Amino acid sequence: KIKTLTGLGLTLEETSDFIEAENLGDRDAIKTLLHNHLARTREEITRLERVAALLTNHRTEELIKMTLTEPIVKDVPAMRVISKSGIGSYGLTIGKLIGELMQCLYSPENQRNFVKMVGPVMTIYHDEDYKEEHANMEVAIPVTGKITATEGIEVRNLKATRVASLIHKGSYETISPAYPRLHEYVMKNNLQITGPLMDLYLSDPNTTPKDEIMTEIQIPVK
Repeated sequence: KIKTLTGLGLTLEETSDFIEAENLGDRDAIKTLLHNHLARTREEITRLERVAALLTNHRTEELIKMTLTEPIVKDVPAMRVISKSGIGSYGLTIGKLIGELMQCLYSPENQRNFVKMVGPVMTIYHDEDYKEEHANMEVAIPVTGKITATEGIEVRNLKATRVASLIHKGSYETISPAYPRLHEYVMKNNLQITGPLMDLYLSDPNTTPKDEIMTEIQIPVK
């Protein structure tokens, strides 16, 4: 039962609440929990459909360009992730952390437990300023299933939050102007930053041409 519920994307805490409500015969609590999870799932489906349209719709270049460059504010649902932190230069450290998380995710034990990746890989930057070296960052991957974490890897829940967001299309080498653009949008709209900057990798750089790579940049705000 736990495997089924976590496979549906419920966090361990929600799974515990579900089973407790079921044991107590509290149908209203079960209905509310499933309703809230369904709402979050539909919101994520909408977001992924938008991403899919951007990736596949090559006929409306102007619309794609406008969508990629216009910042928005949106609500991001809570998610359960595996994560690992590191300190170093951005490219090397991020690549190393992604490799270690993927190795954990696709280990035989976790695959036997139906652990699945359910969202894009993301990097969370814990420094306030850009650093050439000794940057403090964390890479996280949204997952479902009963996961066994290896040494140095944490399983945790990211809270639902509101973010300012934009999507950059192009190689990682050309992404730097996108950050001040998003910060400018935050300042112009009198938004208060409430958390660290994040990159979400919507494309696989191993299979996507450099000019087609899409990266979503998020800043938590209120």
